[in-house]
Amino acid sequence: MNLKDNQRPWQLAARAEAMNPSAIREILKVTERPGVLNFAGGLPSPETFPIDAMRAACATILAEGSTIAKPSLQYAASEGLPELRQWVATEMSKQGAMVSPDQVLITTGSQQGLDLIAKVLIDKGAPVMVETPTYLGALQAFSPMEPSIVSVGSDDQGVQPEALRAQLESMAERPRFMYLLPNFQNPTGRSMPEARREAVMAVCREFGLPIVEDNPYGELWFDQPPARPLLARWPEGVIYLGSFSKILAPGLRLGYVIAPPALYPKLLQAKQAADLHTPGFNQRLVAEVIRDGFLDQHVPTIRARYKIQRDAMVAALARELGPTGSVWNEPSGGMFIWVRLPEGLNAQALLPIAVEAGMAFVPGAPFYARDPDTRTMRLSFVTSKPEEIDRGMAALGKVVKQALTAVTN
Repeated sequence: MNLKDNQRPWQLAARAEAMNPSAIREILKVTERPGVLNFAGGLPSPETFPIDAMRAACATILAEGSTIAKPSLQYAASEGLPELRQWVATEMSKQGAMVSPDQVLITTGSQQGLDLIAKVLIDKGAPVMVETPTYLGALQAFSPMEPSIVSVGSDDQGVQPEALRAQLESMAERPRFMYLLPNFQNPTGRSMPEARREAVMAVCREFGLPIVEDNPYGELWFDQPPARPLLARWPEGVIYLGSFSKILAPGLRLGYVIAPPALYPKLLQAKQAADLHTPGFNQRLVAEVIRDGFLDQHVPTIRARYKIQRDAMVAALARELGPTGSVWNEPSGGMFIWVRLPEGLNAQALLPIAVEAGMAFVPGAPFYARDPDTRTMRLSFVTSKPEEIDRGMAALGKVVKQALTAVTN
């Protein structure tokens, strides 16, 4: 069969049509302009990266005569480094989730965990439930499998149990799972308190609805740790995702999935098909850094730093956006503040104006699977100094006030 002049040699798979660029990644390109203060990216502060500890760990691994030098540079087991899997299991037990190391799969970032879960659990047209709004990266991971995304009514404590029950009662097909971020959620920064977790779990267990619990921010609490993980409440019905990106360094691309024994083999097979195994050297590096309790001293320094930055942004928002009628939350941990602009304004439309004024944010609309609230925006406070936060919020306040004046005139 000859190729005709008007034909292209490559034909995309149908699932590729469902792939979309990350709105956040596209915005980050804009923020690279000199002089733009970036409150858009969900990036941990590079000031928290433990460079000295990493350097020392590298020296230990690669030292002359080291017994782990060559294994760290060789192909490795798909499941992950045994020491690292044991560490994850031990840490989870401290939170009330009794996990075997055999349930832990080390992934190339927790984003890969979302991809593996999508491949193993989602068929075309199958319903999948998410919060309103939800993590954009999860929507991107799920979309190529062509699910039917169902947004569940949510408030400042997360998914509303009564809304979840009503949705489930109205559905002809049980959803494959519900995706939740109970701790300092991306994008809103909200957390599910104990009573809400119990109520949501009761509905899920009643209807046999499994949960994918994503927890990249849980260690970044400011005053007190969050409630027990959902995994501890229903071990056979929850897949748990964790990450080293926010407590060590995202460039290592190291995360993990904790799965029920019945599901683990299929996730492992999907992992083997994707990349054989997570980079062995990175796993050895992290295992060496954390083996003597390093995180017990390191993570509190991150919390203290982020709390100061959170307080600076909350104060600046009150000063600059308070008079406009905008509203926002005060997260008790994590990296994000969620802002809702006054009626008549559109965050997406204001973004290029804000960039010209010297600051950038992420419009909230891409985080909604259905019916986006165009008045919302996400602000990240962790990569900016308090004085930069002051300048950025002053610029944002000026943009919002000018837009309000234009709307009311």
